[in-house]
Amino acid sequence: MSSSGSRLRFKRDGEVTQVEFRDRNILDEANIQQICEEISEVVESAPNPKLLISFAGVDHLSSAALGTLITINNKIKNSEGQLRLANIDPQIYEVFKITRLHGLFKIFDSTDEAMASFA
Repeated sequence: MSSSGSRLRFKRDGEVTQVEFRDRNILDEANIQQICEEISEVVESAPNPKLLISFAGVDHLSSAALGTLITINNKIKNSEGQLRLANIDPQIYEVFKITRLHGLFKIFDSTDEAMASFA
């Protein structure tokens, strides 16, 4: 699942797959496409995927990355899974608010809070 060329780190915690970004800036179109493919593999490999994406250490996020999050969210919903986002930098969270995506996603201040929210 995780290769040396991966833009992500994956960690299993019970039924939940935790995802962390290796990059501080999620801006490059090719990297975003790779991130989408890697997360999609995880989502498609479980009947009811539970995914926690941590943005710890991420400083910048492009609009294409936001689009990818929406795509991933839709795939998880179609699989009757659950998605949580955590550790989002306040400046990035402002973008979520401006685009009204903060209402679409379940966003938590910490990984621990997000993990506790899974049903």
